Amino acid sequence: MSRNKHSNRRVFFYFLFGVSTLLLLITLFRIQILDPSYKLSANNNVIKAVTVYPERGYIYDRNGELLVSNQRAYDLMVTPRQVEAIDTLNLCDLIEIDKAYFNKQFAKAKRYSSHRASIFLKEISKQTAAQLQERLYEFPGFYLQERTMREYPHKSAAHVLGYVSQVPDYVLKKNTHYKKNDNFGMTGVENSYEKELRGTKGVQYLIRDVYNRSKGSFQKGKYDSLAVNGRDIELSIDIELQQYAEKLMKNKKGSIVALEPSTGEILSLVSSPYYDPNLLVGRSRSPNFNRMYKDENMPLFDRSLLAEYPPGSTFKLLNALVGLQEDVIYSGTKFPCEEGWRFSPKLKIGCHPHASPLNLTKSIAQSCNAYYCYTFRRIIEKYPNTEVGYNRWREHILSFGLGNFLNNDLYTGRKGRVPDVDFYNHQYGKRRWKAPTVISLSIGQDALVVSPIQMANMCATIANQGHYYTPHIVRKINGETLSDSTYTIPKHTSVDKKHFKTVIRGMGETYTSRYGTARGARIKDIEICGKTGTAENPHGDDHSIFIAFAPKDNPQIALAVYVENAGWGSTWAAPIAGLVIEKYLTNQISNTKLEEFILSENLISKEDEK
Repeated sequence: MSRNKHSNRRVFFYFLFGVSTLLLLITLFRIQILDPSYKLSANNNVIKAVTVYPERGYIYDRNGELLVSNQRAYDLMVTPRQVEAIDTLNLCDLIEIDKAYFNKQFAKAKRYSSHRASIFLKEISKQTAAQLQERLYEFPGFYLQERTMREYPHKSAAHVLGYVSQVPDYVLKKNTHYKKNDNFGMTGVENSYEKELRGTKGVQYLIRDVYNRSKGSFQKGKYDSLAVNGRDIELSIDIELQQYAEKLMKNKKGSIVALEPSTGEILSLVSSPYYDPNLLVGRSRSPNFNRMYKDENMPLFDRSLLAEYPPGSTFKLLNALVGLQEDVIYSGTKFPCEEGWRFSPKLKIGCHPHASPLNLTKSIAQSCNAYYCYTFRRIIEKYPNTEVGYNRWREHILSFGLGNFLNNDLYTGRKGRVPDVDFYNHQYGKRRWKAPTVISLSIGQDALVVSPIQMANMCATIANQGHYYTPHIVRKINGETLSDSTYTIPKHTSVDKKHFKTVIRGMGETYTSRYGTARGARIKDIEICGKTGTAENPHGDDHSIFIAFAPKDNPQIALAVYVENAGWGSTWAAPIAGLVIEKYLTNQISNTKLEEFILSENLISKEDEK
């Protein structure tokens, strides 16, 4: 019985051993014969996996004009472990670098990895790549990798479009899609629509001989995967209008933002000083970027989205609307102005000379400061205490999209600031401040700041008589119109529609009245509604501001113009706004003398002289 027991155990163990051996053989067969990854790994010394980069999506304007395309370029890659004794100086001559730069790049590649390929030299021209390809066998460990780089045929809209660079480390840590040396949209549309534009990478397995020369595809490309190109994007901007607006802002600091009120589409987004987007392409990108970064005029800074300014007298329009909504004024309400408003011998808001008293529409047309001091004080003091009244006023202002992000599709932005009660409690003490304490808010000063795009949106809201569509820059992706409710559902203010007609009438008289502050910037046959502004600037001359929309009925364009340190809004911002409006609506300029004057002046150099 014992013998049979032991015999059965031996049979069982032999069976188990046989099954295990068979499974091992099957696994080895699958790995070595069937699994391509093993083949590719085992033959790593003769087979090279090369990333196939997709073409980045093209970008067009609202009329189908090409704004961003691609051009072919090559990266010189290196695997330090494979580099043997080579003629370094010969290679340096071929790729037009010096020995010191060679050593720097090689050391950088070794720090990254000795056995993994990395970029040695980015974006070599086609001509240089062709010469190098013929002699690449002389330099084992080096190979060329094809990719594309951006090209900007119009040399315009740099802040809108953004630029592409090597993917930064902070993105690599968060996103597994990217590998070192991949391209990444850093700013502008390139950044905010990176996923749509980037496409999907492919891979190609190439056979190389002992001299590192390509001998064709491994198994006729059986294991290759194709790259999928990025999707094309149609923007809402009009490139002709964009270029004209940039032209008007040459040698000036500031911004122009133009919107289509009925949709919220951005027609023009100008930040000045601006630059040619081609400067941030290719091997010259780094020195150009460093030069502009150090420029005291800050051409890289997007003033249209990031600058925060006092809105000045343009803000009187909102105080007028809030006053009407709160029933503290009506269209016929008149207030006196004796070259300003006085609360006490020490507290006064000055004003320019004009007829007195004025009603609401004339106060807008002539930009009376006193009128809005009285209005603001009435709004706040309508309620039991200052905090309640101020909060009510602030809620109205916030409903116009100020003091918060607009949630647009642009890559960056600022909230601006509509100070809350806590802000003033901290500054003055709880219950130690009243309406006169913060009276500068009535004319768009004090701690109130907005961005140019917020100002343009405020103007579009008035043009629409109480609602706005979130500003956005993209209309279509691969020919399909965007249907995101963020941009298609209107946002309504807390002010009733009926009140806007009075304010719009006043904005019209800004142009038509003999005493209107923008009478000198009239455009023949175009009914424009606007408001001038001049914002105090503690660091220099006042800022010149203007908001406007046109035509008065069925508005097609609303815009904000902000010119830093330029003085009166009527002198610079208003004429610039008028020219932009005429260009967009008629595609011509009637007042060529005014245009020549705007184009000829260099306000930056005048600023430097002071």
